[in-house]
Amino acid sequence: MDDTQGLPPAPDLDPARAKAAQDLKVPALLMMGMGGLWVLYSLFGLYRTLSPAGMEQLQGAVEKALAVYPPELRVQMREILSHFLSPAFLTLSALPGVCLNGLVVFGAWKMKNLQLHGLAMTVAIICCIPCCGPGWGLGLIPGIWSLVVLNRPQVKAAFRSK
Repeated sequence: MDDTQGLPPAPDLDPARAKAAQDLKVPALLMMGMGGLWVLYSLFGLYRTLSPAGMEQLQGAVEKALAVYPPELRVQMREILSHFLSPAFLTLSALPGVCLNGLVVFGAWKMKNLQLHGLAMTVAIICCIPCCGPGWGLGLIPGIWSLVVLNRPQVKAAFRSK
């Protein structure tokens, strides 16, 4: 008895390719979901920080933190902090998270479709780096899972055969 549940078989997938696609489906979907959420989180944080209310709240927090220092030191520290709290710096600090996790989403999509094995390996490794991948460590789960599956000879062959 077949387990296609009445559906016709996919015309372009041989059994080995179908098995590889099935093995990579869950980690790829997890990586896409986590990476997409992390991109949205980064963009929301950037928007919240750069909004007028966010900048005002940030300046208030800086003034509160500087209140414990002597007045002559406050001026110098305020000048140094102004560079790090500028909209340009805040935008540049959010870009790596958006770009890396956008790459994770794209690479996971390609992995799910058994395309670009090198990119699939790259995004699996990015997911395993806690400060780069999605979820500050939660990306380890689908990252390691997909690395194990991607290094199987049958899966490598499925990426090559198309």
